[in-house]
Amino acid sequence: MSLKRQPLITIKAHGEAKMKKLAVIVTALVVSAGLTADTKYGDMKTVTQDMLDRAASDGNNFLHTNGNYEQTRYYPNKQINTSNVNTLAPAWIFQTEIVDSLETTPIIVDGVMYVTTSYNHVYALDAKTGEQLWHYKQKLGPITTYCCGPNNRGVAVSGDKVFMATLDAKMVALDAKTGRQIWETELADPELGYSETMAPTVVGNKVLIGTNGGEYGIRGFVKALDTDSGEVLWTFHTTAENSIGTWETHDATGRDMLRDIKAEKAALKELGDPYETLGGGVWQNPAVDLETNRVYFVVGNPSPDLDGSLRPGDNLYTNSLVSVDLDSGKYICHYQYIAHDVWDLDAVSPPVITPVKNNDGEMVKGILHGGKTGHIYAHDASDCSLIRHSEAMVPQEDMWTLPTAEGARMLPGANGGVEWSPLAIDPNLGLSYAINLHQPMTYHVESTPYPAGKLWLGGAFKVIPGEEQWGNITAMDYHTGKIRWKVKTEQPMIGGILATAGGLVFAGEGNGQFKAYDSETGAMLWNFQAGAGVNAPPSSFTVDGDQYIVVAAGGNAQLGYKYGNNIIAFKLAGN
Repeated sequence: MSLKRQPLITIKAHGEAKMKKLAVIVTALVVSAGLTADTKYGDMKTVTQDMLDRAASDGNNFLHTNGNYEQTRYYPNKQINTSNVNTLAPAWIFQTEIVDSLETTPIIVDGVMYVTTSYNHVYALDAKTGEQLWHYKQKLGPITTYCCGPNNRGVAVSGDKVFMATLDAKMVALDAKTGRQIWETELADPELGYSETMAPTVVGNKVLIGTNGGEYGIRGFVKALDTDSGEVLWTFHTTAENSIGTWETHDATGRDMLRDIKAEKAALKELGDPYETLGGGVWQNPAVDLETNRVYFVVGNPSPDLDGSLRPGDNLYTNSLVSVDLDSGKYICHYQYIAHDVWDLDAVSPPVITPVKNNDGEMVKGILHGGKTGHIYAHDASDCSLIRHSEAMVPQEDMWTLPTAEGARMLPGANGGVEWSPLAIDPNLGLSYAINLHQPMTYHVESTPYPAGKLWLGGAFKVIPGEEQWGNITAMDYHTGKIRWKVKTEQPMIGGILATAGGLVFAGEGNGQFKAYDSETGAMLWNFQAGAGVNAPPSSFTVDGDQYIVVAAGGNAQLGYKYGNNIIAFKLAGN
């Protein structure tokens, strides 16, 4: 079975003032667990910037794709907890018009929920009852090039608007109360391979968006658009005009990647810098540091994926953590995990901002990223430098064996490790939670010229028949990189995870199981059969004193998990 992606369908010391500010951040994360259900920052008339800024401690709403600007996926209320989660039961089920892959994160604003589906439908629902308030269908143009299914991962909210990016590479702004389109902006030409599946992020007057298309020879980007007009305010290209770099021979863990630097330098003289067709998609939301006015995001694979002969050099900034200035989009720093990647082990899971111990035992503002390699990487946010990498969460064998025409076996397979699935953290425990895939694959290289808007893998990666596939949920101490606990699942995991102040983590599987685990021990405390793959990140919110857990059950195109069309909200029995 071929799993090639299918078309269509230096540690710096911190001064006393900085450490005081960091202590405030830590305190805010910890005390948020004690919030009561009546904590509110506004109403449906508008989503204020103050609400978005304080989302991490908002016990009623879920205002960002990953909970807050730091992307911690940590919900601060604890009505649902380890002692009563076994009584959790469906409160309502809403069925969407589209029966297809569902990867949406529900956004909740004072009792109103916004969800998306494949092919860019948006629904506004009553979060307490599941009743439909409005339904928007994007009129998509002709699309022939997009990767990994017709997915959409959700909306962003700000003011009186709801923002969604589309498969045909547009951004739309909708009226939050009616679903009426306010404006539409084309981000790039979809016929060249550009598409959008990620959820936007809004901060101030800017809506931030990256792009898919790393499999089509595009030049990746992150853009900032004006929330009122849709005008593009700045663009940061994720493949640098000088993409060659420093000819790195080792990956972030210090292992030799077996590069033929002599051959690459010869190719450079003949071909020149390949930056214009180098890929570098941005699959997931950026993290935003409001204190420093900086944006952090990770960049995906170079193009063509498996054939490095046509793209000499390190291929900057593919497979990297990158930070830019929020106001201007100007480059600040980066860290590249895999230079000249020929295994499609791109950086796709969104970065998380949280205080982390450096190697001197000092608390610094850190960035976490879960990699397809099966490691969680911890960085110093000040300069993007790597503090540590974690223990491996999945098997790693024959790294870095180069692809061949016949096929070379190397683990992890091209889907991960951690795919696009976002991490969650519990700041009180100092644990990060990742969902992982184990899919043994062979890597096959075939050199082909740039096809101008068509799939450009430079070969294929194929699942090995007869070898067991599975997944896991791993809790990692991000201050040490040591695994605290791990739970194996019968299928590879993709979707996302949620941690709560109730001592729980929630995650779903492709077989339809949606489960709650003890966040400290990994003990499974509750499960529900949803009838379709649960491959979307869960959310939580509180309405009229009742806490809910909500998740989409619609399967996954990339891994072939059973399709469905259910949005399911749970609350404690008797509430």
